[in-house]
Amino acid sequence: MREPTMVEPTEVRSRSEIESEISRAIIRFEKEYMGRGPLEARSYLLGDLLVVRLKKVLTPAEVKLAEVSDPQRGRYLLKQTRQQLIEHGRPRLDAIIHDICGVRCVSLHTDISTKTGERIIVFTLERAPTVRPRGDGKVGARPGRRVPASVSADSSSDRESL
Repeated sequence: MREPTMVEPTEVRSRSEIESEISRAIIRFEKEYMGRGPLEARSYLLGDLLVVRLKKVLTPAEVKLAEVSDPQRGRYLLKQTRQQLIEHGRPRLDAIIHDICGVRCVSLHTDISTKTGERIIVFTLERAPTVRPRGDGKVGARPGRRVPASVSADSSSDRESL
């Protein structure tokens, strides 16, 4: 993975281009840092908030941990471990977001569902990133219509099991 450069992007991109690039970058981060990537990532840029939804992020061992005889304890351990991993990788995540959006990340909030295997990450940005306005003459641009960027893993081998 290329390391983020921490410089302002020179090209103003559309909201969907930024969202797609963020989804791909978060999948790469998950694969390289956590050992496997989600099946799907979808990003939503909402002013100075960036919401990333990751589907099927749990490893088979984590699924088993959430199902142990004391499932509340298993879920707690799983959530705490994942929280610590994200906190440890936070500088890298901040750099990725800055590299793509050109805006500094102020805070990060996350939670993971041990039932669905989904993780939600919310980044609070210091300001809304500069985006190319809708209907700028590009083919396929439709004012008023917004479809969030979704990126799926190409195959199960891309997930790299632990």
